Amino acid sequence: MNPKIKVLMVEDSVSLSAIYMAYLEGTDYDLVTAETLGSAHAALGAFKPDIVLLDIELPDGNGLDFLTATTALENSPKVIVMTAYGTSDMAVDAIRKGAFDFLTKPFDAARGIVTLDNAAAQMTLGKQVQALAKLERDSYCNFIGKSLAMQSVYKTIDSLAPSDATAFIVGESGTGKELAAEAIHQQSPRRGAEFIAINCGAIPGELMESELFGHVKGAFTGASANRDGAACIADGGTLFLDEICEMGLELQKKLLRFIQTGSFRKVGSNTLEQVDVRFVCATNRNPIVEVSEGRFREDLFYRLHVVPVSMPPLREREDDVLMIASHFLRQFSTAAGKSFEGFSEDAAVAIQRYPWPGNIRQLQNTMQQVVVLNDGPLVDVQTLPGSITSGALGISKTRAVESPAPSPIAARLVAPEESHLARREQIEPLWLTEKKAIEAAIAACESNINRAAGLLEIAPSTLYRKLQSWKAAEA
Repeated sequence: MNPKIKVLMVEDSVSLSAIYMAYLEGTDYDLVTAETLGSAHAALGAFKPDIVLLDIELPDGNGLDFLTATTALENSPKVIVMTAYGTSDMAVDAIRKGAFDFLTKPFDAARGIVTLDNAAAQMTLGKQVQALAKLERDSYCNFIGKSLAMQSVYKTIDSLAPSDATAFIVGESGTGKELAAEAIHQQSPRRGAEFIAINCGAIPGELMESELFGHVKGAFTGASANRDGAACIADGGTLFLDEICEMGLELQKKLLRFIQTGSFRKVGSNTLEQVDVRFVCATNRNPIVEVSEGRFREDLFYRLHVVPVSMPPLREREDDVLMIASHFLRQFSTAAGKSFEGFSEDAAVAIQRYPWPGNIRQLQNTMQQVVVLNDGPLVDVQTLPGSITSGALGISKTRAVESPAPSPIAARLVAPEESHLARREQIEPLWLTEKKAIEAAIAACESNINRAAGLLEIAPSTLYRKLQSWKAAEA
């Protein structure tokens, strides 16, 4: 049931007050009356009306002065001016000073209620707009973005964080799944304790159990001392299991028991240890497919999949991409002592049109590459990598000259065998194309292998392995 709308009527005529009060019997309006400006000011603070019905001629002053004072308040009520001396000039003056509407006395019940209903509708709409404005955030924790997709993520985290419910974050690589996990921790009552992240895909299977639960001295070759695992360190805090679908089935079984009981044994120990952790996990795979194909335990999935958080890809985040690109440009420009201040109009369009398959990580690497290889003040289309602008034909005013297509007669003069041979000679082996792309990236990054791997969106270890295999082949 909606609360009644509070109306303050400032009217010095007792008989008129009684008539207007009768008009509102049985409506959704809660009416309080005041006969003077002094009592009206007192009621304004105590009653906090939504709407004021204000007479102009009052025993202790002019109602327009009260109108001016009322409209200056932070959450000012809607004011409807009432006067028996109504003229068009007075009405205009009242509206100019902030009145919502005016009524010329005497007025009937229908006219009064319609005017009140209009003011109430306007007031409700204003409150809804204010509420939406508060909900629309340009940033949240370490996120940047105000798109509807991200507003939904912010709202989910706000609702989820205060509880101990397990969050299951899904999304493509580079969409900010770890940032979401950190935000859940920072917004939770556990924020004062540890946030421990484990990448289940980056740690070899034989070491994963020790990384998670710890080990005792002598448990395996190289275990020269007792060591606490992530579960111990995160006691009282949050344990983030990234790329959870990469975890081996045997360890999944032990993880399920740990989640159910809160207890575990270190590798090589018979002692049962108890901890209190909040679980957050993430994957860039489809967990339903992983379960159906037997790579992920169904019971573990349903134990973890309590509150899903879906991270939108960058291509679905509307204008966020330019906000994020500007943030990275400023960050890298400041660190490198460069003078970049922003993007040219053409470059901004190119950045917004590109689909960013590598999401935020790719955008971050691109902005770092731009800053490392160039200087400002503006990033233009020629400054951006070719892979970004190749899909933005028509943006740059400087276009490559296209070779004219061969005439039909010339095409007919080419022998079929010749044409087929020419096409075959243009084809390179796949390994050679890959080698050229990698060498070009390494050269652009001044032989920095890690940076080149980031731009190519592959692991540095993969890059090193390919370089070693090519070197061995040339030896």
